[in-house]
Amino acid sequence: MLVQISVFVENEVGSLARVTAVLREEGINLRAIASIDTPEFGILRIIVDDPQKTKEVLTHRGFVVKASKVLAIELIDRPGELDRVLHIIADAGLTVNYIYSFVIRNEKSPLMVMHLDDMDRAEKILREHNITVAG
Repeated sequence: MLVQISVFVENEVGSLARVTAVLREEGINLRAIASIDTPEFGILRIIVDDPQKTKEVLTHRGFVVKASKVLAIELIDRPGELDRVLHIIADAGLTVNYIYSFVIRNEKSPLMVMHLDDMDRAEKILREHNITVAG
């Protein structure tokens, strides 16, 4: 499993750039990013090379930050592969809370980042189906 950092940001001009500026200043490498917004605030979900440092420096700079475990599942780059994986998850009775991808990995297979209702069980089931779980 990987550690994902969720950063709560204001819905205003430059709020995402303030987060990425901290990462740049601290030499933290951003590997994946997803952003969603709600009427009150945005949630920036990121995978970085040093999640502990990221959590510490962003918290120190006044951001509300949460670390959580996620699965990064390696997909074979072919039509229907995500559908196959999602059916394995659904057939096991697991719920996907959210999903996002990062694809450019130096010619390696794409990864899908997933947060599920039972992370340990999901990892076990996916490995039983010979699906590579990164991290």
